[in-house]
Amino acid sequence: MEILIGLLIIAVGAFCQSSSYVPINKIKGWSWESYWLVQGVFAWLVFPILGALLAVPEGNSLCELINAENGFNIFMTMLFGVLWGVGGLTFGLSMRYLGVALGQSIALGTCAAGGTILGPVLLNAFFPESNALASITFAVISGVVVTLVGIAIIGVAGMMKAKSLPEVEKKAAVKDFNFPKGLAIALLAGVMSGCFAVGLEFGKDINFGELTPDMYKTLPATMLVTLGGFLTNAIYCLYQNFKNKSFCDYKKGNLWLNNALYCALAGALWYSQFFGLSLGKGFLTESPTLMTLSFCILMALNVTFANVWGIVLKEWKGCSKRTIAVLILGICVLVLSSFLPELLK
Repeated sequence: MEILIGLLIIAVGAFCQSSSYVPINKIKGWSWESYWLVQGVFAWLVFPILGALLAVPEGNSLCELINAENGFNIFMTMLFGVLWGVGGLTFGLSMRYLGVALGQSIALGTCAAGGTILGPVLLNAFFPESNALASITFAVISGVVVTLVGIAIIGVAGMMKAKSLPEVEKKAAVKDFNFPKGLAIALLAGVMSGCFAVGLEFGKDINFGELTPDMYKTLPATMLVTLGGFLTNAIYCLYQNFKNKSFCDYKKGNLWLNNALYCALAGALWYSQFFGLSLGKGFLTESPTLMTLSFCILMALNVTFANVWGIVLKEWKGCSKRTIAVLILGICVLVLSSFLPELLK
């Protein structure tokens, strides 16, 4: 029963994340770099800090975790956060060229596979005594392989869409639709976004041990990863503000209330995925396989809900029934990849 509750919590977080790009459509009069930076303040700073505070027992301080003993792990967690930030930037571009459904499907699917394997491999390289590779069992590898199969099937659906729709309908659904360019960017975004899981691996012990409830233990690491990602995104966005002379966006006082509210909503929805991941893992402690695959499960569910939004936003409107059937098959395979390992263990 606890495993079911844990998976349900992760699913709720995935639904929220997949919905996080909807409020952005309500932002008015700001360039991409301006609203991306402001929503990032909420998504990668404000809410992660609030979440991390839940891991701090009464009488202690979050600052106590920033010490020499944790120094190396803190550095590596933030470093992979910086690398994940590159994935975050290209992630937005993948949806620009492929749409919400297809862009998130390919990027998050690649992220799920890479993040699941890279974490234990790199952790084992730095700390051989931890025997982190032991977590990569046959069941886990099977889940990753099936995830990649799901990505391939959804990719086929994307190619079928690109070939079957006339140019006018492609542009009506996704203004800048470009499958080859979008595919390359989505794959890059997925690989770099997988660094989030690696950062969580390095930071998983940055907490107060037994004093921190299991469901909150990864929240300090989540804060450190998002802090690293914020640095990457802030530098790029400020550069774009300078290049495009869009600093004036921040001077539009009449837009601040509307835009800040929707940026905050987008940030809260986005952060919900990792808050849900932390809470959900607290109920999965009896299943080492699902603990290892929890990040992969989150990404697969993100893909599922992203495609639900893609259908709602009519991004697949005009496609043949065969194309839709292939898309649904890919979604089903990705969902299967989340639960197959538990059946195989």
